[in-house]
Amino acid sequence: MITLLAADTKLPEPVAAGWQLVVAALAGIAVIVVLITVAKLHPFLSLIFGAATVGIVSGMNVGDVLDSFSDGFGSTAAGVGILIALGAMFAKLLADSGGADEIVDTIVGRSSPRALPWAMAAVGAIIGLPMFFEIGLVLLMPVIYLVAKRSGQSVITIGIPALAGLSAMHGLVPPHPGPLTAINLLGADLGVTLALGVAVAIPTIIVAGPLFGRLAGRWVVIDVPDRFAADVRDGGVSAAAAPDAPEVPGSGGAKLTTQTVARSVRPSFGITLFSVLLPVALMMGKALADIFIDDENSLVRQTFDILGRPLTALLIAVVVGIFTLGRGAAMTRDQIVRCLETSLPPVAGIILIVAAGGGFKQLLVDTGIGTLLADWARGAHISVILLAWVLAVLIRLATGSATVATITASSLMLGLIDGMSTGQVSLVVLAVGTGSLFFSHVNDAGFWLVKEFFGMSVGQTIKSWSLMETLLSVVGLVLVLVLGIFV
Repeated sequence: MITLLAADTKLPEPVAAGWQLVVAALAGIAVIVVLITVAKLHPFLSLIFGAATVGIVSGMNVGDVLDSFSDGFGSTAAGVGILIALGAMFAKLLADSGGADEIVDTIVGRSSPRALPWAMAAVGAIIGLPMFFEIGLVLLMPVIYLVAKRSGQSVITIGIPALAGLSAMHGLVPPHPGPLTAINLLGADLGVTLALGVAVAIPTIIVAGPLFGRLAGRWVVIDVPDRFAADVRDGGVSAAAAPDAPEVPGSGGAKLTTQTVARSVRPSFGITLFSVLLPVALMMGKALADIFIDDENSLVRQTFDILGRPLTALLIAVVVGIFTLGRGAAMTRDQIVRCLETSLPPVAGIILIVAAGGGFKQLLVDTGIGTLLADWARGAHISVILLAWVLAVLIRLATGSATVATITASSLMLGLIDGMSTGQVSLVVLAVGTGSLFFSHVNDAGFWLVKEFFGMSVGQTIKSWSLMETLLSVVGLVLVLVLGIFV
């Protein structure tokens, strides 16, 4: 099995008594939760202090704590940080070239009024493949408004399916930071996780999107807000961000904006879809080659082994996107360079949070807490998949951060995956991902973004957005457990 980053083959022995290590782990998690929710400290610093708490309470000397954290920080930044940066570059190209508009206009423009919620779910899923949730949300909001106005349907009935597509991809499908981080920490196979993630995401989106959206549209009745100036052009919608677009959480003030100038020339739908699916196809191709071609010296397998690695696949996607998306939209060289440059500041905070999570994980590993939890779970005969989901849910509810929930829950599962097959480890990753989506509420930045964009009250947001997230999480868990019977 070839992984994004090889997992530890043997966890260290506990450095202290069991009760002390349990206290250390709980204290570290408590510090993270309190600093994020009460002190409103940035998750990057909160994870550093949480990791230090784990090491010191468990009896490690300060020097070893610093070394352990640095090792975990560096390896995670190398394994995941580069991929997040490349993904951000591709997503910015997709937005600024008008390629995202082309996908939206083509799918929505060819849909009947009855099929519009299903079309919006498909749009959300496709846009959600390369884009961060918050950026995809800003990009799609003007479309949601205009489609709701034109069709005469509830903005909730139209919007919930799109949000379900975005959120499911963000939590379950690489190359998003959450799934990538869990894959990195647990040593899962990326191609297998990608294939299983898509298999779980599609039915989950159907249930939590078009089907639930129909009910939510009856529960929450609101007028379509006038926040965006959505212009009709060439039979389509111009996804121009509002002047008061919100900031990216943890980005230090970077604005959530998409292309604000309507382009008369855009890449075609076929070229755009090819560009979006290219890295996915390369990574899944590698997984299939590993499964069906036994000869490791085969030219086909070796080729896919190189092209299907996440770094290679995303790098190819960016280079191809420069020509298919950038040049396809008649962007000048300076515009393309500027596009790539401005894609990085908004994700700097995310990269630091993920890397700090790697440092936190390393402290849990080096103190032997993982070994202790593994022995306990085996003795209690608890389902590893269910335990992973519950841990992610609890941390998600406490911190409001899907990323922090993914990092912490994955770190605690390290000792439990020993001896599990490739597919089973991937299912644990997906269980963590589904748990990290559970019941977004007032401590989640995404909750407030959705509330303000849709012009809802807190109660209306809970009855629509929060319940949709919970449905995504629970349905996703059920599907993961069903797959566990066969994998």
